[in-house]
Amino acid sequence: MQYRKDKNGVPLSVLGFGCMRFARSGASIDIDKTEKQILAAYQAGVNYFDTAYIYPGSESALGEILQRNGLREKVFVATKLPQYMIHRSAAIERYFQEQLKRLRTDYIDYYLMHMITDFAQWEELKSLGIREWIAEKKLSGAIRNVGFSYHGSTDQFLKILDDYDWDFCQIQYNYVDETTQAGAAGLKAAAAKGIPVVIMEPLRGGKLVNSLPAAARKAIEANPRGWSPAGWGLRWLYNQPEVTVVLSGMNSDQMVTENIRTASEAEAGAFTEDDFALIEQIRTEIRKTEKVGCTGCRYCMPCPQGVDIPGAFRCYNAMYSDSRTSGRFQYAQTVVMTQKPAFASQCIECGKCEKHCPQGIHIREELKEADRALRPLPYRIGIALARKYMFRKKG
Repeated sequence: MQYRKDKNGVPLSVLGFGCMRFARSGASIDIDKTEKQILAAYQAGVNYFDTAYIYPGSESALGEILQRNGLREKVFVATKLPQYMIHRSAAIERYFQEQLKRLRTDYIDYYLMHMITDFAQWEELKSLGIREWIAEKKLSGAIRNVGFSYHGSTDQFLKILDDYDWDFCQIQYNYVDETTQAGAAGLKAAAAKGIPVVIMEPLRGGKLVNSLPAAARKAIEANPRGWSPAGWGLRWLYNQPEVTVVLSGMNSDQMVTENIRTASEAEAGAFTEDDFALIEQIRTEIRKTEKVGCTGCRYCMPCPQGVDIPGAFRCYNAMYSDSRTSGRFQYAQTVVMTQKPAFASQCIECGKCEKHCPQGIHIREELKEADRALRPLPYRIGIALARKYMFRKKG
């Protein structure tokens, strides 16, 4: 296993165990199978385990496994405050104490503000006293490091990054999402500030393994490297020195074994021109399945009406490259849950965006199609109810 250091010089395994997708037996976590996989990862050198309040049964299962194997002091546990569920200052402490109980511990090594999508959400947490609460927890040792996990636009990520003395951050990043969400720009900005970056969705929830176009899969199989689709995705990330930990939601013995091997071999700066060419070939095949030829360059931004144009097109494309459900879920994460509306329906067809689009996309017309696909009537109703709940007055 290889290691990269956090802000305080502590070595973290480059492979982190993502605990959202533990092996299950029916609706419940298969604790015996999960324990076997966690122990195998630990014995191979994995020391970073990432869970969250809303992952069903995950915190409790991780806490039980670590306690009964005497591992709590030997690993680092990361979990997350469900900020989207908090509407009163007292709720912050209540959720935290519940998490400590589930995890059978009295401290958290890496604590994140979960799934922040825009600066306004961080502002609301500050209004509820989160900075003072964090300071008290760090002073007492109940929290060792504080960060945030992010789904949203690059500009909002950079604004949050600059607003607080973060110990680390977590972003969705892979060779398809290089220019979306925080993206490479966010990764490099964090690294420039000395802030470690933890990567989530390195394989887009397995889609860069199981849902690749046939031509992309054939190109991988023909490549002399002999790496698997998962291997290519992980190695592309490890090639970047700004990446600290890559999380993998491992739930099979095979996944644990393969990912450990990759994390033990891959090094920063090891990619050749041929390797990058293969990645670009895979991207090209994926793009052929997309509806709009948007590259995420953001030359069309900012929109005078606040529409997240690249975000809408990325999610619209995901409906066809991944699945309809996946595209709509990504839209919910990155657009629906931002406090300031960014819907495609806000477009007034001023045409400013089209003047700057290098791809010559008919943005105004494509936005209408994207909005119809991403927000059919049942979704529009659900979105309205969700936003009414999420953005009601807090205090």
